[in-house]
Amino acid sequence: MYHVSTLPNGLRVATETLPGMESVTVAVSVDVGARFERESEGGLSHLLEHMAFKGTKRRSAKQIAEEMDMVGGNMNAYTSLENTVYYVRVLKENVPLAVDMLADIMLNSTFDEEELARERQVVLQEIAMHFDSPDDLITDYFSETAYPDQPLGRSILGKSERVATFSREELKHYMRSHYHAPHMVVSAAGNIRHTDFLKLATEHFAGLPKTPHEKAEKAKYKGGEKRTRRKLEQLHLMMGFEAVSIHDPDYYAWQVLATAFGGGMSSRLFQEVREKRGLAYTVYSYIQAFADSGVLSIYAATAENKGPEMLPVLCDEVMRLEKGITESELTRAKNQWKAGLLMARESSSSIADWIGKQLLNYGRYKPASEIVKLVDAVTLDDVRRIGAQLAAQSNITLATLGPQKGLPTLGKIHKKLAA
Repeated sequence: MYHVSTLPNGLRVATETLPGMESVTVAVSVDVGARFERESEGGLSHLLEHMAFKGTKRRSAKQIAEEMDMVGGNMNAYTSLENTVYYVRVLKENVPLAVDMLADIMLNSTFDEEELARERQVVLQEIAMHFDSPDDLITDYFSETAYPDQPLGRSILGKSERVATFSREELKHYMRSHYHAPHMVVSAAGNIRHTDFLKLATEHFAGLPKTPHEKAEKAKYKGGEKRTRRKLEQLHLMMGFEAVSIHDPDYYAWQVLATAFGGGMSSRLFQEVREKRGLAYTVYSYIQAFADSGVLSIYAATAENKGPEMLPVLCDEVMRLEKGITESELTRAKNQWKAGLLMARESSSSIADWIGKQLLNYGRYKPASEIVKLVDAVTLDDVRRIGAQLAAQSNITLATLGPQKGLPTLGKIHKKLAA
């Protein structure tokens, strides 16, 4: 059973009761992420998330850890381009502690100088590790090419030289500027009663400011290419095309198309690139959709001498979409997408996260049954129409990382796609 209430300061408090569970996940979802940062603030959202459990006016970092371990709970947080989420999973009798701890973090974090100095080093190590992971790094190169000179195209982690200098005052200012009740959701999923949880949330979160924060800079897809030569065993590449936002009527049709195209072992990309040609161990496509834009991306990693063959094959598969997919491909893609959706909702953590995202993205809760109906409503004509739109695009995004020898120019790729 799902319920949502709104406090006087604009904070939404939502629950989904799952009576058979012994646990409850409590999450605080904030409608702010890396794309809300000015260029000088790049990486602040992520560093702020890292500092979440590093001490408040009432608890030291050690006390936070000890209190959570004492009840056998788990706590964590993550940052995306558009949201930041903090969550705690506990047994049902320890929900008051979970709510108190999350509220303490939201309202009373001290950003202790010694803790900040240590955590800056942790994030710097994370950035270094990111640069040592080509399959992660290529996504950054792809994003900055698709969305150049704007927050949506910058790395969530930020630049190491700037992260190393972020101060306590900058963290406090960023939190004061963005962590406002109308742009936040406190959710709980598990063995919980809404009336009990609402009482706890009202008691602990009433002090959040109720003024709205600034909106994110509007996304402007541009496309182009970025080629980075690096001594690697494989060439990592991403090719992409402008898609749609999460609010577009065709959003689920795009999702179904991306799944049929490269979303599983029976997909066209997997069968053609890996099974028939042996060009790659990993190849897939997916939709990355935002509040006001979106991209369909293709990722593949191949041997250094196979790049010149790989790119034309990917182009051929994109062009084949112009003729559409088959009825059986449509059915498989729908079933894959629905199964992924429903399986992801088998834990209290996934559901609490789901509730927060739904309310932040759409202003209301979309139950899984509603989304399943939207996926089921996608027709062959819908997918064929979108496939034709995709194949007709000339403004592609291409990022390559690794050996570059023999790769076709962007002009030749455009020509291939236009053939």
